[in-house]
Amino acid sequence: MKRSHSTPLSIALISLSSLVLIGCTTTGSSPESTTISQRIPEIWAHGSETMSQATAVDLSGWWQRFDDPVLNDLIAEALQNNTDIRSALSSIRQARAERGLANAQLWPSIDASAGASGSHVNNLNTDNTSSSESYSAGIDASWEVDLFGQQAKYLEASEAELAASVEDFHDAQVSLAAEVATAYLDLRAYEIQLGIVQENLNTRESTLEIIQWQEQAGEDDALSTQQSLSTVEQARAQIPALEQSIQEIRNSLAILVGRTPAELQSLQSTAKFPQAPDQLTRTIPADTLSQRPDLRSAERHIEAAAANLTAIERSRLPSLNLNGSIGIEAFKAGDWLDPEQIISNAIASLSAPIWDAGRISRNIEIQKETLTQAYLNYESEVLAALAEVENALSSIDQLNQELAILQRASAAASKATELAQMQYESGEADLLTVLDTQRTELSLDQDRISTQAEVLQAHVELYKALGGGWSTPLSLTQL
Repeated sequence: MKRSHSTPLSIALISLSSLVLIGCTTTGSSPESTTISQRIPEIWAHGSETMSQATAVDLSGWWQRFDDPVLNDLIAEALQNNTDIRSALSSIRQARAERGLANAQLWPSIDASAGASGSHVNNLNTDNTSSSESYSAGIDASWEVDLFGQQAKYLEASEAELAASVEDFHDAQVSLAAEVATAYLDLRAYEIQLGIVQENLNTRESTLEIIQWQEQAGEDDALSTQQSLSTVEQARAQIPALEQSIQEIRNSLAILVGRTPAELQSLQSTAKFPQAPDQLTRTIPADTLSQRPDLRSAERHIEAAAANLTAIERSRLPSLNLNGSIGIEAFKAGDWLDPEQIISNAIASLSAPIWDAGRISRNIEIQKETLTQAYLNYESEVLAALAEVENALSSIDQLNQELAILQRASAAASKATELAQMQYESGEADLLTVLDTQRTELSLDQDRISTQAEVLQAHVELYKALGGGWSTPLSLTQL
């Protein structure tokens, strides 16, 4: 049997060289862990009377607490069809493929080859003809042994990036649910305001009719008629703007749920708001931060940066490569199965960098700064998250106080309008008093509806800030 073997370098000489090279390496260290955890308060600065202290709870479907079937359906449809959500899912699939690529680097690669050649030579001087042919086939294998765990660290980094992409998907769910709810509340607010304006317009038109009758009877003059007509048209002028706002918000909702604007025109109008929960559950700050997917994503990016730094530091260490091949070379097709034609070889090599003009050192410095930036980004997001919760809690308290005041003022204005109308008809009040009370009533009613919408939207922002609104689809549980 014919065999050819490539003789490797002396193991002893390689080992000695490796020890010298290892002695030249340095062990890197990650930046010191941020002290942000020491700055997280134990309780929220702005407590709310509508809030109850509790441990972490499931807020994945917080919108259901508003008891509005239309809102529930819109958010469910948006979470299924929205383009940003589908893009986030695509990013997860991409990260999963990149993790598989990193995992593949830990395994050998095997290639197969086959070839055949032939030649025909005609010597003109001797008029002789010679021919030859050869056949070959082989299998080559190569493997860079992960001797010091460099590739394992790269795999760890890609797994952290995959986990971060899943958290980014969850964060997209949080933002989308809040955005749909906010737009829906704006829609209901404009619809209610439109109804109020139309009702106030009817009242003003009734007043105008009375004045016109009085003018015809000689009991009033044209000035009163024109003053009343002016307030009627003033109220009527608000209707087109409100209808335009309603249409624009419907179109925005259509985009959020993945429909065309025409497909959402059938959305039922209603003259009432969803009901705010009687009591919201707030978690302690530390639990809140652990629920927020944007912060969990930032943590995964820190893990990925730290793993990449360790992997780059280990590029200073020796690498072990194993190469082997086995094949057949035959001059006749019939000799393919002849054991005498088998050729094999195996090579092992150990190499390490001696001088690279500082490229590895610069890469280490770059990755260290990347890790530092990941820590700083996490700290920034933690501080922003705390501020968002505090702002939402404060907003709910302040807006509830404002709403209570406007509700009392609106009720008084409604009563004043009714009394002014009665006194005008009995001759005890002038027209300007009636018109002024009608304008005041409309203004206060609109302010009351706007504030009521803001209260509900503040609840939405609180749920978002508390990390609510995300869940893991079944397709992601097997990552």
